[in-house]
Amino acid sequence: MTVSSARLANSLFTSSFATRPSINASAPGRVNLIGEHTDYNGGPVLPLAIERRTAVAARLAEQWSLASDMEETISEVDIDAPLQRTWTDYIVGVVRELRALRAAPSAAEIAVATTLPLGAGLSSSAALTVAAAKALSLLAGRRLTPAQLAEVAFRAEYHQVGVRCGRMDQTIAAHGERGSAILFETATGSLQRVPFRGRLWIVETGLSHRLTGGSLNERRRECEEALAFCRDWRLGLPNLAQLSVADLPEVERRLPPPLVPRVRHVVTETARTRAAAEALAAGDLQGLGRLLVQGHESLRVDYQSTIPEADLIVEAAVKHGAYGARLTGAGWGGAVVVLAPSAGDRRIVAEIGGDFAGRFGRTPEIWSTRASAGVRREPVPA
Repeated sequence: MTVSSARLANSLFTSSFATRPSINASAPGRVNLIGEHTDYNGGPVLPLAIERRTAVAARLAEQWSLASDMEETISEVDIDAPLQRTWTDYIVGVVRELRALRAAPSAAEIAVATTLPLGAGLSSSAALTVAAAKALSLLAGRRLTPAQLAEVAFRAEYHQVGVRCGRMDQTIAAHGERGSAILFETATGSLQRVPFRGRLWIVETGLSHRLTGGSLNERRRECEEALAFCRDWRLGLPNLAQLSVADLPEVERRLPPPLVPRVRHVVTETARTRAAAEALAAGDLQGLGRLLVQGHESLRVDYQSTIPEADLIVEAAVKHGAYGARLTGAGWGGAVVVLAPSAGDRRIVAEIGGDFAGRFGRTPEIWSTRASAGVRREPVPA
């Protein structure tokens, strides 16, 4: 059995700081079944928390010292200094946002450990920021609600680090529930739990992505520009997801051609996501799988956020009998989620791995998960 991130963080803390932590909290990564790039456009998403997690162990101290299982050295940070463009920026961002709520400790020693693959599109950054918000607010003697933790984590990423993300990742990390996906309507903030007790397979492309700068921020700027054009003929339009499929011909007439496919993806993905939640609630996994494949094709053609490795995995999954598959996460790297019949899932993913190795000369990392719980306090050594 894999050692939990909480135990890894406790052990790392003790070895790094020669004492025991007083607080430990963990938060999950997530798989977004469908609803990609809709969250920052006011549309719905359908994520679930996964079993792999990130844990943050902490103790009050005289200065801020950070250790990570991904680094060999301890980092001393100044919360008020300019960001360093390293992983420590996420912790600094959380502390700054907690300070605004008067929920931050004066200083702390912190150890971070994770069982999540980094850069795989499984929201390792939100798992870190939500877990840090929980651990550090508890260290300061405050008990924030899941909604408050999600908002602190979002603001840390968006306003401090500069990731132009939506709120999906932080929301599912805070509100995740075992055995359920969540239909999150980002425009209204409503959360609807949809039972999902099956297993998903994650096939990593082996190419990681960075969310600060680059393509994600470019796509968000394109969507904002498209929304401004749309408001010329739809006054007061709150977001792109409020457009319907019937509006797309008008979009094609009025918008600059490069922006049209971006809007088309957001509009059709919004419809697919709500249909997927209905299919999942009805137990129609075949219908859900078809929607996943359609969503991936929209990402490939209209949003141009997939990569050849992900396209091959989806193609192989369908060929070998999976219900469906698609790239999950922002894209330009990451991982593919595969929905397969339980009777033949191991054979299917083995054949996907074989096809991938034949094309790219390496074997992808493949593992499975079920819907798991959101952020929680973890035990610390006595």
